[in-house]
Amino acid sequence: MRDLGKAFDRNSVLEDVTFSVPRGQSLVVIGGSGTGKSVLLKCILGIIPPDRGEILFDGEPLDRRRRTAFLRRFGMLFQGAALFDSLPVWRNVAFRFDHGDMKLPRAEARERAVEKLRRVGLGPETADLYPSELSGGMQKRVGLARAIATDPEVIFFDEPTTGLDPIMSGVINDLIREIVTEMGATAITITHDMRTVGTVADSVAMLHGGRLRWSGPVSEIGDADNAYLRQFVTGSAVGPILTLR
Repeated sequence: MRDLGKAFDRNSVLEDVTFSVPRGQSLVVIGGSGTGKSVLLKCILGIIPPDRGEILFDGEPLDRRRRTAFLRRFGMLFQGAALFDSLPVWRNVAFRFDHGDMKLPRAEARERAVEKLRRVGLGPETADLYPSELSGGMQKRVGLARAIATDPEVIFFDEPTTGLDPIMSGVINDLIREIVTEMGATAITITHDMRTVGTVADSVAMLHGGRLRWSGPVSEIGDADNAYLRQFVTGSAVGPILTLR
């Protein structure tokens, strides 16, 4: 990202955001609600066009032609899993094999789906269930299986532990770390959960008020002399983000 900016009417959501993610590394973007994290992700994916700045992949701007090729190389775990209620689990996982230029024969698509379900700790008996028959943690794992179904080079994780209890949050965080490392994928995660940061991140970028307030290796968070970062990490009621009296 280079000098990325986005506003809605007079509300500036992103201002001159610049950072990079090395190949094979895991970046976690942190910040409170309404700080621009989701808009940043939507700009990267091309859902929302930025007003200024540019987004580059492999050193080249992501114009319309290159973005189409890029989208074939990414996977995404959506907040809340975002499964299709009307489809059985295996068809959710194999969704991209049912559409477009990734289409596969039904038997092969199912086989790949069952393989990815196994990778996230779900047995083949899960394949024919429907999302409504799964717990929240199982739904999240199905969403993760779908995100890695095509063995993507780049994976996005949108608030991966939202709505999960502490134990299942830990399970999902560990799975994400293992899978990203195993696949050698480049990952961008947006979250406000510091447990996710500690498990998943190689590096961290913090947004507040649409601006990049701090970025660096995850190992430097504890020693960083940054008031925004310190308040967010400690959860203090006093600081530049918000002061409650």
